[in-house]
Amino acid sequence: MKKLLILSLAAMSLIACHKKQETMPTTYSVPAFANIELSSYLPTFQEAIAQHKAEIEAIVNNPEEATFENTIVALDRSGLMLDSISGIFFNILEADGNAEMDALAEQIQPLVSEWSDQIILNEALFARVKKVYDERESLNLDAEQMRLVTETYKQFAQNGANLNPEQKARLMQINQELAMLSLKFGQNVVAETNCADVQRFITDEEQLKGLPESAKAAAKEEAIAAGRPDAWLFTPKRTSFTPVLQYCENRELRQQLLMDYTTRANHDNANDNKEIIKRTMALRIEKAKLFGFDNAADYILQDCMAHNAATVDEFLQSVWGPSLEAAKREAAALQELMNQDLPGEKLMPWDWWYYTEKLRQQKYSLDEEAIKPYFELNNVRKGAFLLAHNLYGLNFEKMTDMPVYNEDVEVFRVTDDKGELIGILYTDYFPRAGKRPGAWMNNVCNQYVDANGVDHRPVIVNVGNFNKPTQGNPSLLSMDDLETLFHEFGHALHGLLSKAHYKSLSGTNTPRDFVELPSQFMENYCYEPEILKTYAFHYQTGEVMPDSLIEKINNAKKFNQGFVETELLSASILDMDYHELTSVDSLDVNAFEAASMAKMQMIPEIITRYRSTFYNHIFTTGYEAGYYSYTWAAVLDADAFAAFQETGDILNPEIAKKFRHLLEQGGTRDAAELYREFRGKEADPQYLLRRKGFIE
Repeated sequence: MKKLLILSLAAMSLIACHKKQETMPTTYSVPAFANIELSSYLPTFQEAIAQHKAEIEAIVNNPEEATFENTIVALDRSGLMLDSISGIFFNILEADGNAEMDALAEQIQPLVSEWSDQIILNEALFARVKKVYDERESLNLDAEQMRLVTETYKQFAQNGANLNPEQKARLMQINQELAMLSLKFGQNVVAETNCADVQRFITDEEQLKGLPESAKAAAKEEAIAAGRPDAWLFTPKRTSFTPVLQYCENRELRQQLLMDYTTRANHDNANDNKEIIKRTMALRIEKAKLFGFDNAADYILQDCMAHNAATVDEFLQSVWGPSLEAAKREAAALQELMNQDLPGEKLMPWDWWYYTEKLRQQKYSLDEEAIKPYFELNNVRKGAFLLAHNLYGLNFEKMTDMPVYNEDVEVFRVTDDKGELIGILYTDYFPRAGKRPGAWMNNVCNQYVDANGVDHRPVIVNVGNFNKPTQGNPSLLSMDDLETLFHEFGHALHGLLSKAHYKSLSGTNTPRDFVELPSQFMENYCYEPEILKTYAFHYQTGEVMPDSLIEKINNAKKFNQGFVETELLSASILDMDYHELTSVDSLDVNAFEAASMAKMQMIPEIITRYRSTFYNHIFTTGYEAGYYSYTWAAVLDADAFAAFQETGDILNPEIAKKFRHLLEQGGTRDAAELYREFRGKEADPQYLLRRKGFIE
């Protein structure tokens, strides 16, 4: 059997780094994807767990008294092989999975979950951790070391170390079942997105009237790939159905595609997620009660900036009211416009995008299809890279000889203005059958400093589902795609710039309601005129986007923001409603969701961003009781961008240096303290409300 290999590469400046006393030597490791065989994953995980077990036993059996170095640091530095194989397997599972990978995951996930619990519930190990924690004030630790001690202790205490034996045994059962439910939930969503029942083949081109030629070309290629050259194929993938919602005159098709998307995993079939949701919530509630909490939300939120459910609820309500009122005004304007086409017909969710696009053109003479030719994917990525260079002095060099897991993936070496290694960035932007919907950033390898003082630089992947180039046409991004690319690149920068000593505190290992700040901060730059002119080149003529079009884009920035925020916030409130449950005895998922929408007085013209049965954020990706984080962080990002705006220079080098310092800290400092240090004050929500146009 061929073993799973990791290709270790020293940074090009390693020798020079040794000579420079002020510079730490660096290295990085990337997976040798070509040498990975599916059959090697399970034995490699088993070997990695065995190796980690030996490392834990060495800490526990150390005859010396527990110290910061021999217990806390030793624990943080353990498990490197398991980290490596997990970083590879779970990244590929999400981005390039298949039935064989899914089957493997069903074997691997319980092993990893059980082993994680065994570490946390190891009484002898916790005794050593607690000893160091109890003595921490007398150990002369620096701020990062103190943070590591307190966070390590909390990791144990908040995950069961103080429970009695019976409770610990039950906790392990709960965690293992939750892990499998999460895996199955995600698999069901992917299966429902790809299933034949929602492949809509259109054979009459008249039915596609109004649809841009680029969208028809993409649908034609999809149909050809599916063996139907006589048709155009549309699916519940966003890149497929969004242009139909925006432009297609065929109201029935718009309704059909939106319903295909919003009813995924809710068809009472083998892929239905309603019982998974009910069981998941039952277990989360039971788990919270083991720790003395009435509901899952308060248990989950204890380490976030918000700290508890009451704070989150109050925060969401403070922005829900202005958002809903704006959405109502927008709905009335769209209804008036629709009356001109269909007198007497009621505006429905499948009409919103279509008439919004019409109204945008009427009010601002802005047609997104006229904008997309300026947003060619490679140019946009170059613009994001240039922005990172102008803010932080970073350089991105494409590497053509690096191993990748799919031919669509590209790799970049990232260095600073002195040529020192920052990290490695993979970009994987196109949809495929085995990729889950959405966009995300993951760490393949975390940044940390080893016992020899070598700084292991991070390996980061940005994943998206943008339109793939068709024959004769490049990948052209919508405005939403553009913002998504900048958003995920912001997460990547957070990971790449990390300067922590300990891997558990590095990069994006921060509270969930803080981790979206770096990503959303980057979105602020998308439509700034001086930034647009660095990447918005017409893909055919090379012409930079004209000032007149840039002005239209910026005039329209506050347009449709009631819809955007209402769609987002309703999903956040639904998330909290689930996680503030104290019982699921009478839970009917569809009825519960409907009651949640009714309670918040959600208008029927808008469907919440994530219906329960495909709400991956809260049932698979660790954002349970945490979807509010996007809005919480939006307050921070609007306030942070204002720090630049107030100087009259959105690339102000002094402010950028301070913000880079915030990014470099990762989780080594308290998030609220870190933000106050950057801004000199608490974040002001008024900046967000003003940006949205909800207040003057």
